Amino acid sequence: MCIEVTSFALAAMRAAAVEAYPNEACGILLGEGKRVKALRLVANVHPTPQTHFEIDPQALIDAHRDERAGGAKLIGYFHSHPTGDPRPSETDRASSAGDGRIWAICGARADGVSDGGDTLRFWEDGAKEAGSGFNALSYCVID
Repeated sequence: MCIEVTSFALAAMRAAAVEAYPNEACGILLGEGKRVKALRLVANVHPTPQTHFEIDPQALIDAHRDERAGGAKLIGYFHSHPTGDPRPSETDRASSAGDGRIWAICGARADGVSDGGDTLRFWEDGAKEAGSGFNALSYCVID
């Protein structure tokens, strides 16, 4: 399945990964269906942000409140792996909801620097009971 992502959202994810290094960046993907229109960067409130991420709960509440008021829909999540690849980790798999939302993960280059280059990948959080876990998604850039 191919999703659509705005060039602005892609650039924001890559920049966030660089800026947060050596910590994990995180954010909320906003859009409609399988179209990512924007990224809302949020605080990583996990006690060990170098290896884990936790989206600030207030940011999630605010995103849901904005959606109910007619704003953009929360369609997924973004985070970075400053020293790893852009695949869901065991921690990601354990904390996923299996709700079909999109996860964007920005990995690191071989030298460990998180530059966002070609290391940004998208995943669909598949149903856990079906055993599918995360499914890789291709994407195309839109403006």
